[in-house]
Amino acid sequence: MDQDTQLLLILVVLLVLFLLAIIVFVLFSVFMKRKNSLLREQIEAEKRYERAIAETQIEIREETLRNISWELHDNIGQLLTLAKIKAQNIEDGEDMLEVAETIGTGLNELRALSKSINPEAINGQSLLKSLDSEVARFNRLKFLSATYDLIGDPVQLNPKAEIILFRIVQEFMSNTMKHSKASKLQIRVQFKADALEITALDDGVGFDAEKLLERGIGLSNIDKRAQLIGAQARISSIPGAGTQLKLYYPLD
Repeated sequence: MDQDTQLLLILVVLLVLFLLAIIVFVLFSVFMKRKNSLLREQIEAEKRYERAIAETQIEIREETLRNISWELHDNIGQLLTLAKIKAQNIEDGEDMLEVAETIGTGLNELRALSKSINPEAINGQSLLKSLDSEVARFNRLKFLSATYDLIGDPVQLNPKAEIILFRIVQEFMSNTMKHSKASKLQIRVQFKADALEITALDDGVGFDAEKLLERGIGLSNIDKRAQLIGAQARISSIPGAGTQLKLYYPLD
């Protein structure tokens, strides 16, 4: 092999190495750009998730305080008004006993209400306690008859997932109260081996599924909220036959 051939071979090898270096550099740059892009997307997704959790907590507090306001006006307020009327028309000891009983009932309702006003009760309760408190509040308000059943052995859930799950059920209950004209509401929480299933069912007027969005933003947000935590939500209703919410949250 003469000198010119060797020089040409060296140049070819150097050129190949140079091209390989460029290719490696380009691939590395693309990889780093894609990696940084994925990291930014992940950070943005985490920010959106945290904002959604914060907004949901605010909505829970607002809905709870709204219900407390109704309870003060429609329940405790009426009891105290009744006690006042009876006190103004006392004629014998028996009437006085009725006044005392009415006032006592009002005080008991006020004590129950004071617990729900506590910020820790609003923000720090577990899903199960929050649902129990909400059902108890509905029964005190006497808008309808509400029941709450727990099936299976409870397991610890992600606190943020609990917030979302409770808000979904709270939204359903609120819409039941506002729109369904129901007399009964059933809440069932069932812990299975691999999932948590929550069923909410009312016996109200129901609605046409195609007109779901007309029922207000509450129900239209349910599916979106469920997706945030990897849950599935399904609302079914037949006009005149009530409405049902099915929530499925995988435990794995």
